[in-house]
Amino acid sequence: MSLKSQDVLVLLKLVAQRDEPWTYNSLATELDLSPSQVHAAVQRAIKSDLAYETDDQVRVHVRNLEEFLVHGMRYIFVPKRGPKSRGMATLTSAPPFAALFLDDDEPVVWPDSSGDVRGESLAPLYKSAPNAARRDSELYELLVIADALRAGRTREKMVATKELKKKLKNYEIGRASGRERV
Repeated sequence: MSLKSQDVLVLLKLVAQRDEPWTYNSLATELDLSPSQVHAAVQRAIKSDLAYETDDQVRVHVRNLEEFLVHGMRYIFVPKRGPKSRGMATLTSAPPFAALFLDDDEPVVWPDSSGDVRGESLAPLYKSAPNAARRDSELYELLVIADALRAGRTREKMVATKELKKKLKNYEIGRASGRERV
């Protein structure tokens, strides 16, 4: 069993929506995947110990996901850079990094015909990531962080690691407050 890039997309979406209820169909619609792809992604994540089931709900295993994203992404989902293209900003050209990295480098983009930035292209983690990111700004930031961890320079990876830890902490806080309401 091998992880696929859409598995990371699904896990990041679960982090982005914190403890909001979801179905395989709703995630599939939001991520431009089929329900069977989402179900298979969740099952692979559980088998890989990046997620677990509790009380008939799937939760992200935060520490394991953090370790995988920080130390494994760049080896498993090797970044593919390409020529200049129009697309959707990523890496230091997008939130949460755009304000932190004020350099003269050319923007980096996910190739996308409806994008509004022109720059060096970087293949997204999964082909539907730009559309999914357009619908969910929190997911967009998580995908940009993932890109920085797999394709960024040393300083970008360090900042991405800190940002990822903040996002994952927010996910845990959201889950904890959800438990208190019950």
